[in-house]
Amino acid sequence: MTDVDTRLANRILLGLLIGAIAGAATLLIGAAAPAVLAGARKFATFVLDPLGQIFLRMLFFVVIPLVFASLATGVAQLERMGQLGPLAARTFALFFLNMSIAVALGLVMMNVVGPGESLAPEARTRLMEEYGATAAQHADRGASQPAVTPMTVVEMFMPRNLFGAFVGNSRDALGDVLPLILFAILVGAAAIRLGGERREKLRSGLGLVNDLMTGIVHFALSLAPFAVPALIYSVIIKIGWDIVVALALFVVSCIFVMLLHLFGTMSIWVRLLARRRLREFWRQLRPVLVTAFSTSSSAATLPAALAVAREQLQVKPAVAGFVLPLGTTMNMAGTALYEGCVVLFVAQVFGVDLSLAQQFVLLILAVLSAVAVAAIPGGSLPLIAGLLASFGIPAEGIGIILGVDRILDMTRTMVNVGSDVVTTTVVDRYTRLGETK
Repeated sequence: MTDVDTRLANRILLGLLIGAIAGAATLLIGAAAPAVLAGARKFATFVLDPLGQIFLRMLFFVVIPLVFASLATGVAQLERMGQLGPLAARTFALFFLNMSIAVALGLVMMNVVGPGESLAPEARTRLMEEYGATAAQHADRGASQPAVTPMTVVEMFMPRNLFGAFVGNSRDALGDVLPLILFAILVGAAAIRLGGERREKLRSGLGLVNDLMTGIVHFALSLAPFAVPALIYSVIIKIGWDIVVALALFVVSCIFVMLLHLFGTMSIWVRLLARRRLREFWRQLRPVLVTAFSTSSSAATLPAALAVAREQLQVKPAVAGFVLPLGTTMNMAGTALYEGCVVLFVAQVFGVDLSLAQQFVLLILAVLSAVAVAAIPGGSLPLIAGLLASFGIPAEGIGIILGVDRILDMTRTMVNVGSDVVTTTVVDRYTRLGETK
């Protein structure tokens, strides 16, 4: 980590602290002077939220070209097609294992603590009144999703209109990135067969795209020390004390089990599978985790993760370029864990008893649905609504967790990104590409 990176990470952390303290102070003052709190919320809506969105959307600008260029380059850097199979097999196996362990930990935590059983009825009613309209929108989107069949899987990865799939719209922000990933892999695989000068020209062009997108990311990061406290402050004053207290047990349980997976399970992987020193590894990963936490976006954190993996962790460029962009969309351990926790929590709130067999099915569905989650803030909400409906739980129950979703989104994004980098280091150790690191 350079001195500039260290200073930037420290400034972002300081911004987080300032935003949190200012938000708490505003809530305390607002308890005695409601007009102050109302004015602060309007200020956050009209001033702070746009500032935060400028920061986030500058990062979103680069996601599509960066994912394509990084993944295609990673595949093109392989010396022969035969190397792609083992690399992909290790990557997907670790992705599935990582997410399965995460969901299992989350379900155990929810069964032991039972936060939904302790939620006060008046708090439940207030939350539903507060978020009922938004919950209905998410429920409609979740219910409209088709059942998973072999043909829907084909449509998911290979739509008729490739560019229309990942161009997206104003609602989906980044569209469907899965077809883009498959297309990038195919382009990289075709590049391997080009050979010689033509392959080098293509790799050079893709590298130039990577460098340009990284330059835009640097522009965005210059806003981070100001945008991050604005985002944090807005979240705190809009949630309010009553909602935070009512859901405190659920929030604490989720955060605890997410951090347990990140710094517990993943530390075991780092030490035993990647054979790296834990203290040094987590120190090098700190700016990536801070960026993930503050932006709530795996996609927005991808440039920082790629830089740290290549420059600090000395991961092979081909491995980093293949695993990390793929992990940004598919290796959603924190999201899968969160989805399982929310479904079980809402089931407890409504008195729906899920058997062990049903919870095993929930584990599988949470892993599969997490793969389809857009790597942007709040991308999991429609899929959670769909999971609730799948188990006969009122989909409107998603409104109960909307008030705290942003805070938990920050933590689960940090778990997603941290797991991506850990998986990359493990794959790197067991991959021999005939090139120096």
